[in-house]
Amino acid sequence: MSGFINGLLRLRRGPWEMVASVLIALGVLMLMQPFAIGLYSWSFLVTLTGTVLFVIVSHFPE
Repeated sequence: MSGFINGLLRLRRGPWEMVASVLIALGVLMLMQPFAIGLYSWSFLVTLTGTVLFVIVSHFPE
């Protein structure tokens, strides 16, 4: 766990790509759930944030 946090603090690609991927997956799950309109409303913004974050961190060093 400390390696993951250390990678985040040192702006390494691997941990940040994982965070971006989790955000994208969370946004898609929020989009597909039929129970809460609030989650559905925020799903596009969460997915967009994850996508933009993924594009940015793809330029970070390994």
